[in-house]
Amino acid sequence: MTDNTAPTPGDDPRPAVLFMCVHNAGRSQMALGFFQRLAGDRATAWSGGSEPARTVNPVAIAAMAEVGIDITAEHPKLWNDDIVRAADVVVSMGCGDTCPYYPGKRYLTWDLDDPAGQDLDHVRPIRDQIEHHVRQLLDELHVPVTH
Repeated sequence: MTDNTAPTPGDDPRPAVLFMCVHNAGRSQMALGFFQRLAGDRATAWSGGSEPARTVNPVAIAAMAEVGIDITAEHPKLWNDDIVRAADVVVSMGCGDTCPYYPGKRYLTWDLDDPAGQDLDHVRPIRDQIEHHVRQLLDELHVPVTH
């Protein structure tokens, strides 16, 4: 799903995840790309930011292209309350106090370097860490991974 149109909580039995970072231009976009590739239609996910950038980081796009995932159609989005309420898990990647908090949600914090301003050699390890975290999350959610 490339926009932030969320179902009403409880409408969809699949696990739902929201990936958040400040600009929604790097880490959260890469996480969404991995999640969509690995989960297929067995789970759903969105990404958003508290201060969305104008475009997705071109180095993040290049790093994901190296592993066969095309995120060029994505664009930075502002998270909204409906998305947060619809998510079973909210993953924060550096948004700190700007990330919303709703009681009853599972929150995870992934401490990852920000790819903003980094070259491809520095973004690759961030991408690989994100893939590891996404695979671990899918395992915890009992979502079979597409290889």
